[in-house]
Amino acid sequence: MALLTGCTGIPDGTEPVTGFELDRYLGKWYEIARLDHSFERGLDCVTATYSLRDDDGVRVINRGYNLEEQEWDEAEGRAYFIDDESVGRLKVSFFGPFYGGYNILKLDDDYQWALVAGPNRDYLWILSRTPEMDSTIETRLRQRAAELDFPTDELIDVTQGEACPSR
Repeated sequence: MALLTGCTGIPDGTEPVTGFELDRYLGKWYEIARLDHSFERGLDCVTATYSLRDDDGVRVINRGYNLEEQEWDEAEGRAYFIDDESVGRLKVSFFGPFYGGYNILKLDDDYQWALVAGPNRDYLWILSRTPEMDSTIETRLRQRAAELDFPTDELIDVTQGEACPSR
């Protein structure tokens, strides 16, 4: 059990946002940058769409497009709050009973951009409500991630916009 719960952790020295409102977070987010990992490798045009589930959880649809192979990849998962619902800290599962941490480290007041980490510093995403993010905001998020000791020099810029086919 300790092995499984360790995957839902939060990187040492980081704090999830408080005053979190799930209803405002629901909907579509565009991935602007991420640290590389096997389940998104080779994908661009990546989005995450969040909606409510009947069991008080969150339905997660992650979609990405492989520009080289010209094919969509989609995964459906489920997420649940770990503690208080006013704290941006959830556990998410795409693979059976195994959960990973989903920790919102920074979120603007209008819910237009977010800095999200997994259970450790191997997972980091910069998300936006629009396919393009203001470069000043993106720079600030990258700087904040660097201050939190994430390997920001390894962030992958995700192609969005006109290069992405509609589906």
